[in-house]
Formats: sequence, structure tokens, C-alpha cells
Amino acid sequence: MQRRDFALRLTALAAAPALGALPLTAMAAGVGQPAPPFALRNTQGQTVRLEDFKGKPVVLEWTNPGCPFVRKHYQGNMQALQKAYAARGVAWLTVNSTETASADHLAPAALAQWMSDQNASPTAVLMDEDGRVGKAYGARVTPHMYLINAEGVLVYAGAIDSIASARVADIERATNYVRQGLDELLAGRPLSVSVNQAYGCTIKYKS
Repeated sequence: MQRRDFALRLTALAAAPALGALPLTAMAAGVGQPAPPFALRNTQGQTVRLEDFKGKPVVLEWTNPGCPFVRKHYQGNMQALQKAYAARGVAWLTVNSTETASADHLAPAALAQWMSDQNASPTAVLMDEDGRVGKAYGARVTPHMYLINAEGVLVYAGAIDSIASARVADIERATNYVRQGLDELLAGRPLSVSVNQAYGCTIKYKS
């Protein structure tokens, strides 16, 4: 067990440089400001626009199935959030900004299949292979999470939870910032936490 924990810690440390790769102050999209509009193709080739969800809270989730931090949360945590908040009228948009030349890149059909295999249920899975939307939001790791209120204002940017590890066992004892923020948002309360440092694997942007 100690060897396994040590290996997981090494995995986390290997991704640690990504945590400081882009300071939050360099974010193009600032919390408290209108969320940058966008139009992206989903994995079925249809165009999805942020404005399609006007009047609804929106979650933006940056993903990369090759990332151990993404796989940690896709052991059930991310899927549970998607399902629970879809039932409460929240639009959940999963975005992949991995460039096509990266070994982690999945073509739309392959990414759709992976999401299906995980029993995920986002509103849409979007392809951002040129990275323009990811860079507009300042997304730098996977998973990087954003919450947009029904008025189109960005109200949260940061980590999915409070424990920056690749250990599935840490999920239960972490503060889930996405759940906390959505509950507060839906209750009409200000968010307790609106900005923090996301953790995960560096997004493989097109240079």
C-alpha cells in the first residue's frame, strides 16, 4: 500500500509544474465579468454556442481522458455532478482543448465513445482543438472548472475540489468547490469561494 501511495504522489508531483504554468492573474476571463462567448463543434459535429444556454447556469469543465487527475474524478465523482445538476437545470459543457498533434488527442468520435464508456452525461462535449476558447478562459489544466450564472457572468474559476492529488480516496474528504458553488448559486447566495488555483495536467495547447 505504501508503494502504491508513493507512486500516486509521484504522479501528482509530475503534474505539479502545471499548477503554476499560468498565474490566475493572467486569466483572460475574470470572475465577476461576462463570460467570453464562443461557438464550438460538439463530438457529433453540431455547433454549440454559449448563448444557447442563456438564462441557465453553466458549468465549463476542461477535460483530457489521458490525464490521471481527470481519470480520478471520472471514477464516479464527475458523472454524479453532471447528473445531479442537469436535473436542477444546469447546463454542463465539457471542453477538450488538446491539440491534434498531442499523443493525448482523441478524435471527436473517440472522445464521445470514452465519455459514453464512463457513463458521463454532460449537456455537450465540445472540441476546442485550436485552443481559442481555452485560452480565452485562461484554462490551463485538466480538470479546470468554471461556473457561469444565469446572467452570463463568470462566478467561479478554479479546482474541482480542495485536495490536489490523483488519489480517488481523497475525493470523499475534499471540499467539492463545484458542488458548493452550484448549490450557492442555485440558492441565490454569493459563492463562498470564487477563485482558486486549479490542479491537474497541463493542457496541450496548439502552439
